[in-house]
Amino acid sequence: RLARAVERFRQAERLASEQGLTFAQAMRLLAGARISDLDTEEEPQWSAVSAGPWLAEILKGLRSPQGLAQADPGPGLRSTLRPYQRDGLQWLNLLTRLGLGACLADDMGLGKTIQVLSLLLVLKEDSKARREPSLLVAPASLLANWAEEMDRFVPSLKRLVAHPSALAPEELRSLAQEKIRELDLVITSYGYLTRLPWVNTTSWDLVILDEAQAIKNPGTRQTHAAKKLRARARIALTGTPIENRLGDLWSIFDFINPGLLGSAREFDRYAKSLAQSRGNPYGPLRELVRPYILRRLKTDKSVISDLPEKVEVKAFCHLSRKQAALYQQGVEELARQLESVDGIRRKGVVLSFLTRFKQICNHPSHWLGDGKWAEKDSGKLERLRELCEVIAAKQEKVLVFTQFRETTEPLAAFLGSVFGRPGLILHGQTEVKRRKELVRRFQEDETVPFFVLSLKAGGSGLNLTGASHVIHFDRWWNPAVEDQATDRAFRIGQSRNVLVHKFVCR
Repeated sequence: RLARAVERFRQAERLASEQGLTFAQAMRLLAGARISDLDTEEEPQWSAVSAGPWLAEILKGLRSPQGLAQADPGPGLRSTLRPYQRDGLQWLNLLTRLGLGACLADDMGLGKTIQVLSLLLVLKEDSKARREPSLLVAPASLLANWAEEMDRFVPSLKRLVAHPSALAPEELRSLAQEKIRELDLVITSYGYLTRLPWVNTTSWDLVILDEAQAIKNPGTRQTHAAKKLRARARIALTGTPIENRLGDLWSIFDFINPGLLGSAREFDRYAKSLAQSRGNPYGPLRELVRPYILRRLKTDKSVISDLPEKVEVKAFCHLSRKQAALYQQGVEELARQLESVDGIRRKGVVLSFLTRFKQICNHPSHWLGDGKWAEKDSGKLERLRELCEVIAAKQEKVLVFTQFRETTEPLAAFLGSVFGRPGLILHGQTEVKRRKELVRRFQEDETVPFFVLSLKAGGSGLNLTGASHVIHFDRWWNPAVEDQATDRAFRIGQSRNVLVHKFVCR
């Protein structure tokens, strides 16, 4: 064993002297994460690899940013950073100056936006020469929010929203490099990464992805487009770095620090080996990614102590006779179909029926498409009335989320009858330029009692602290997506306790 260990050290020494170790190889060697075929075999317990003094000090600072050198955004920032936000700024500042990528994964509502805007100020103030502009990519529904936050907190920074909601199509396609270089930040959507040639030909200072879980699928066009962008350093912002599986983390790291976690195939093989191992198999991976990912939680009182409580309750709903009959009919039909299919078709049948059952539980009219939506036919509508009558009596506001766009209009009509006045609706087909105004009205207009939102369009990035109640009318497959929607109300700026009602039929 000693001979094998000595030979591996000699092999690593030869590689370092002849070809040099890449940054990714060195970091994996240091963490003991054997992801790539080029990484050394597992070391015996009596051996270790350690960093030199300079690297050790850098990694210590990245893992505990509280002790890093102060980064001051100066008077250009029209706000005061909380202590944990200042730590985040110092951490981002160090990584980007080193040309390394960062994943700021703070819990939703802790102010990732203001930390990034503060970083742009710091880099601009500290730079002796003119820097290249930075690029921010976000879901289309959040473009107006970013523009508004810049105008509010960092009005001295020059920005441009590169999207048809803000620019004429002709001007958008043919922006001159001279005009781009005069800017501090260009803001665009994921959908327009593949439609604007100048986005890919420009050398950016920073490329920042908001709601970076949008690139969790390595095979999509927008993921490929994001990873081709040219930048000195990259930043990913997400409240849910892992939604379903470790592969989500790989895709984000393949954007911020390409190669650190190996190729997709290598990482997939490594993740499977971890799942089959005993003890603490994820320790080396955690050690490897820890310097480049910073996550603080709202539930941690050492991070933020003045945020009110969030209480989640399941609101159980009965099925009406009509719902129960349709549900039973669906179960029997599913059983018959499963007898005649197998393989991938069998899975497809099950998934389609699960969606059908969810629609029946919402309302028979949702499944039948008859447009009636009578209250007596749905246990959920009866439960919704009970809750919202109490909310209306207390003169409070509520967010109602549904995964189905076609449900938003009937829900809004029903809630209008309960509250006695109309509310607002936002879904995927709502024009981007209208969304900012809808959010403003809900936040500022006391006569708007409710906001019905589709989960995907309204579940991320929006600030809706005017509501102290959140209702999930139907349930999504992934709890992290529901949590992200809930945090439209449970975030900084919220002064009241937030009550979350999750509807469940039984």
